[in-house]
Amino acid sequence: MRKIILSVVFGILIIAGAFLGARLIANSKKDRRPQPQKVIKTVFADTVENGIVPITVPANGNLVARDRVELYAEVQGVFRKGSKPFKTGQEYRKGERLIRIDASEYYASVQSAKSDLYNLITSIMPDLQLDYPEHFPKWQEYLVNFDLEKTTPELPDITSEKEKYFITGRGIFSNYYNVKNLEQRLSKYTISTPFDGILTEALVTEGTLVRAGQKLGEYIKTGIYELEVAISKTYADFLEVGEAVILTNLDKTQEYTGKVIRVNGRVDQATQTITAFIEVKGENLKEGQYLEANLNAKEETNAIEISRSLLTEDHQIFVVRDSVLDLIPVDPVYFTDRKVVVKDVPNGETILAKPLIGAYAGMLVKVYGSDDPKTEPK
Repeated sequence: MRKIILSVVFGILIIAGAFLGARLIANSKKDRRPQPQKVIKTVFADTVENGIVPITVPANGNLVARDRVELYAEVQGVFRKGSKPFKTGQEYRKGERLIRIDASEYYASVQSAKSDLYNLITSIMPDLQLDYPEHFPKWQEYLVNFDLEKTTPELPDITSEKEKYFITGRGIFSNYYNVKNLEQRLSKYTISTPFDGILTEALVTEGTLVRAGQKLGEYIKTGIYELEVAISKTYADFLEVGEAVILTNLDKTQEYTGKVIRVNGRVDQATQTITAFIEVKGENLKEGQYLEANLNAKEETNAIEISRSLLTEDHQIFVVRDSVLDLIPVDPVYFTDRKVVVKDVPNGETILAKPLIGAYAGMLVKVYGSDDPKTEPK
């Protein structure tokens, strides 16, 4: 009996000791998990100062020569070499012979018609001297100045009805106008340059048989070009002829100053845009060159311009108030690919200058370059 009692007491002591040991081990562990700290992000901010923001409408297009001539043959013949080679890129001065088509055969027929006119006038001179001696001197002077190698001079002025009937009855007028018609056609065998420029397209070479109506090439005046751009009809009323426009090339390495010379009065129904034409001058410009233009459409008062990334989908922007972010509604009035012009932002308000990832209203922030926020992190 004694052994049983000792065994029970000993078991109870072992259980009690194990329980106390477990309590001691459990109480000896320390909580090493760090206390969470609030992260304060640094932001870039600007102070709002409303003012006048010019609305510039971007546009682009390709240059086209203001003065250009498409060369067509009005007569038929063999293309002959001119004063300079008829090749693309060849420069000409004003008045130089650009195209020459062989007119030997036609020239002979013109000279024959001029000779017939001369002989016809000569044949009436005896009768004119007898019947109308007062008109004889001016017709005699006409024959003296008549040169078959030069353009046929105009007939003397008719000063009386009798003289008119006499000259008409001899067929002088009909022969004269026939000669002038032949001379006019003869001039079409040669084409001279109307201005200084360059040949941009050559479709024939020396010895080619040219047909009437055939295109021979294109000739343009260098240094003065037009840029055709399409802009939204919203800003059509603000565009004025003569307004200066800044143009740049595709690489933004060169800048030119042009001016609006024409604005189309019709809206394109498909795109709802209006075409404007900008004149630009520059010796280093080329036809077909791509340029970008910024047209000053209007000026928006009491507004600011910010990055589009700062505007939320609900037309709100973040402001910093007592080191805490807040959202305020704004009125966007004009968008570009990177910027937006907004109104209804109070003067002196501190707004974000750069977007902040994960920003939300009530977020604790620190403005770059300012003192620590008033609310200390816990």
